[in-house]
Amino acid sequence: MQICCAGEVMVELAGTGASGGYQQGFAGDTCNTAIYLARAGLGVDYLTRLGDDRFSDAIVKDLEDEGIGTEAVFRIPGRQPGLYLIRNDAQGEREFHYWRDSSPAREMFEQPLTPPQCQAFYFSGITLAVTRNGIDNLKDLLVRLKQQGSAIVFDPNFRPALWDSTAQARDYYRQVLPHCSMVLPTLDDDCALWGINSPQESASMYMDIGASEVVVKGADLVAHAFCEDQIVQRQADKVAALDTTGAGDSFNAGYLAARLQGATLDLALAAGQQLAAKVVQHRGALLPRVTGN
Repeated sequence: MQICCAGEVMVELAGTGASGGYQQGFAGDTCNTAIYLARAGLGVDYLTRLGDDRFSDAIVKDLEDEGIGTEAVFRIPGRQPGLYLIRNDAQGEREFHYWRDSSPAREMFEQPLTPPQCQAFYFSGITLAVTRNGIDNLKDLLVRLKQQGSAIVFDPNFRPALWDSTAQARDYYRQVLPHCSMVLPTLDDDCALWGINSPQESASMYMDIGASEVVVKGADLVAHAFCEDQIVQRQADKVAALDTTGAGDSFNAGYLAARLQGATLDLALAAGQQLAAKVVQHRGALLPRVTGN
């Protein structure tokens, strides 16, 4: 297996447009990335907690249909996954409404876990927020993953509503960041969380903490990659966005898949931007699966 992604999968209700209806699917930030990584041909496992209801059954089937390993999907009797609803404005910008307080994924790190055998381990700030009661077990897992040679990839994906305060979020982020090899932040999130105002400042902060590669999703569709003494930036083509849900998740997948398969920084940025451009022209976080994919 090349990569293990950890996080929460929820029932998704995405608006269908002027009719006011909603289309049901399943999504979650690291799950979206896992699916796009699998579609790019990587070996992917997913680590999460689900219930034993029909929605959890359907999520497991969807993951397996995407070619994602589910041995690390643990089922909790009597529970069901969280739910979120997406509303979009005229520019496609999304607004989320969540029902996730009793999601089984919150208990993912409440017990020590055996590290998966993988080239890279991917998690996010949302993973961190919903599982923060298990922070010590998460940190122990990251340490053991690094000891076995796995790269730790982190998307900060800061969501203020998931935290009691910005100060609390900073405390938890500071506990996991020293273990991270690659960080994939969004400049707007870094501004809200750390008061950072430029991609260079963002990269410097994460590299000073210990990251060797930082990719900042910046303003005006420009992505910036920093790795050792290399600095590359790339402007994405502008497209008419229908729904920006999953844009960052798909960018991360396109970039990561390219890098794990040996691409240069520039080619990896292009891969991430091209996939994200396709995703924002579609409602919901996930593009329809192509037959045979």
